[in-house]
Amino acid sequence: MSSTTTRNGRRAIVAAGSVLAMTALAACSSVDEGGSGDGGGSTLSRLQDEGTVNVAYNGEKPYSYDDGGELTGATIELDRQIFGALGVDEVEGTQTEWNSLIPGLTAERYDTVSAGMSILPERCEQAAFAEPTIMYTTAFLVPEGNPDKLTDWQSVEGSDLTVAVTSGAIEDGYAKDTGVKTITVGDSTDGLNAVVAGRADAFALTGISIRALAESTDEPVEATEAFVAKIDGVSQVGAGSEVFRKGDTELLEAYNEELAKFTGDEAKWLEVMEPFGFTEAEFPPEGLTAEMLCEGDLEKISNELGLDS
Repeated sequence: MSSTTTRNGRRAIVAAGSVLAMTALAACSSVDEGGSGDGGGSTLSRLQDEGTVNVAYNGEKPYSYDDGGELTGATIELDRQIFGALGVDEVEGTQTEWNSLIPGLTAERYDTVSAGMSILPERCEQAAFAEPTIMYTTAFLVPEGNPDKLTDWQSVEGSDLTVAVTSGAIEDGYAKDTGVKTITVGDSTDGLNAVVAGRADAFALTGISIRALAESTDEPVEATEAFVAKIDGVSQVGAGSEVFRKGDTELLEAYNEELAKFTGDEAKWLEVMEPFGFTEAEFPPEGLTAEMLCEGDLEKISNELGLDS
């Protein structure tokens, strides 16, 4: 039952004064929080009955992308392991622009978002994140030879350079916070094209994505060394994970239980992630939680976990 439907139903009940309607409303509102909200049982139960989960993805290598008609990527392969353990054997995908991933999820166009999305406070207000799955660094895709000698975020901050960023991505936020001139692109291919065409001096994205992009093209570009961005002197500790609707608590809890078998065992995690270019550097540290990242106190996180600040 959607919130709009609920409000309209309550108005009708008040107008009619029907005891029967009040009883029906009480029955509807007693649905387990793990449910989809339509009175039809939980999302997890539906997925298990159907045997298929539909995940949204942005087409960004090496997280989740289409490779010759086959859905693949690190987060997709991890999903296949986790959902398979939950009795959901098929993982299907819906490619979606980055800024539309969460809106489409809340509109129930798909079941989860599998895009390695960073866990940020503003996103936590809109959706529920699984526990940290992948740690993030940042890098730049630059013309061959790195003519502007870019090394970290401070090397573009205060400059007259134009940086391409994926609309709504974390690097877009960095740029807004530091006044860096940007153009927004829809995906990594658009970012590559912007650098090649000279519309941008660099394309900022996660280190793993920039490395994969540079290795997959014959264009005269290269990846800079990855770094942890510092904004106002604070290291931007970042991690990404699967995204769920807030009401799908049963599904989220079941997913986290299976995820812990990977994030609690580096060798098992690497078995899935390493073929896509991930290393122990991207393995989430013990003690880091989605709740901590949703609170957004990065300085506190660095201090508590002893991370390099």
